Amino acid sequence: MQIITPTSTPAVGSVYRCAMPVRWGDLDALNHVNNTVYFRFFEEARVQLFSQVGIMPPSRKAGVVAHVACDFLKPLMYPAMAVVTQVLVRVGRSSIEMETLLEREDEPGVLYAKGSYVIVGTDAETGKSLPWSEQELALLAELMSA
Repeated sequence: MQIITPTSTPAVGSVYRCAMPVRWGDLDALNHVNNTVYFRFFEEARVQLFSQVGIMPPSRKAGVVAHVACDFLKPLMYPAMAVVTQVLVRVGRSSIEMETLLEREDEPGVLYAKGSYVIVGTDAETGKSLPWSEQELALLAELMSA
């Protein structure tokens, strides 16, 4: 009889949140956060999550963004603390798909933007995709709350 040990993987629907300040320099000529900065907020949240998993240089594995999208729902103004929530949609062999939600810290539940991204784990030297290791998946599961 073969004993199968389940691997610890993050559950679909689990979340990772991080907050960051809106800076005065993030504003555009209309006095609201420039649309490109929303992608920076999503990027910072993504980097915070995956750096804790060890998927950052100088590691052997790199995360490559294969897709990113954003729907702008409401203008974000200064001053504010932006809160980015990443919601796990799918874990593939070497890819992860996340939904991203942007709110203000002082207005929980009010969406200013929503988006998505797919990141692919790759070999930093060859650029070829690498499957997620059990350790990486376990760390993601630990960092993301259901």
